[in-house]
Amino acid sequence: MKLSKFMRPALMFSALAFFSAAASAQLKVGIDLSSTGPAAAIGITSKNAMLMWPKTIAGQQAEYIILDDGSDPGAAVRNIRKLITEDKVDVIVGPKITLIGSASVVEPQEGKKVWAFKMAQTDRAMADVMTRTMVNRNVKTVGFIGFADSYGDSWFNEFSKFAELRHIKVVASERFNRTDASVTGQILKLMSAKPDAVLIAGAGTPTVLPERTLIERGYKGAIYQTHGIATPEFIKLGGKDVEGTLFPTQPVVVARTLPSDHPSKKAALAFVDAYEAKYGKGSVTQFAGDAAGVYPRLEDAVARALKAGQPGTVAFRVALRSELEHAHELVVPNGVVNTSATDHVGLDQRASVMGIIKNGQFTYLSQ
Repeated sequence: MKLSKFMRPALMFSALAFFSAAASAQLKVGIDLSSTGPAAAIGITSKNAMLMWPKTIAGQQAEYIILDDGSDPGAAVRNIRKLITEDKVDVIVGPKITLIGSASVVEPQEGKKVWAFKMAQTDRAMADVMTRTMVNRNVKTVGFIGFADSYGDSWFNEFSKFAELRHIKVVASERFNRTDASVTGQILKLMSAKPDAVLIAGAGTPTVLPERTLIERGYKGAIYQTHGIATPEFIKLGGKDVEGTLFPTQPVVVARTLPSDHPSKKAALAFVDAYEAKYGKGSVTQFAGDAAGVYPRLEDAVARALKAGQPGTVAFRVALRSELEHAHELVVPNGVVNTSATDHVGLDQRASVMGIIKNGQFTYLSQ
């Protein structure tokens, strides 16, 4: 999902506070998702999780208005305008409370970005836990192949910083497009550098191709992927070729195999059990977990914002933005949240774990 889809609408969010609306006890939540188009695999699971939200938030009747942007940034902008000007929502999930991974949507905290909050752990934090695991497994050299877009660039930048910090050398770097039918040339170049491990930086099913090509060409080193692979479709398409893949992720994806003392295990398991009871075994994704976490984030902030005014008023909307900055040790399915005026993510290392694909399942990796 391209960053521009979120950055453009995010610039409009100060309008939420100042758009005139009559006071109302009903809390209106606007939601913009990509339920169709290239990003549908993310949008559909997010929507599924949102359809499970309770009908009230902090005692207020809640109306959820869900729009599909078809994975089109222009349509996303139109949806946001509609939600603000026609539906007169109090908060929008999509660009204001966003589900994407890149930290750039909320950093630096200045200008219109002070209205944006993010549910997913950052690429930076995922690269941190990944390189720690590489050191523990004696990986000294890595070959990198990533998407030829902002996702690949972000991951290369963040991974390179932690690799240098931990004395891991990137010996080769290649790129590929999401729609490529072959990556043989890039893989042969990587293998010629003889890296201890290869990192594939992409999301969804397109990342199966470079991994399968590595296996077919006889690569014997460790293969790492990013948190963007954690969907049932990846395992279904990859089959035996992705067995043993190492990847960073958030608690929901490996909920059943988390250590018993992990602070999010109870919340993660409760969500996974409920989600899979409704949508089928093995259907849960990290993106669904991020979407599930929006509800407790809103309930926590709304309960305090109501002291300033009722939903539909300027006072409530301004207070809600402020209170979203004051989550303290709030447990959500994918971590523990502590936000502030300078941190609109609020997740620490408790929201980053390592996983391994074992017997066709996403499983917690013990360090």
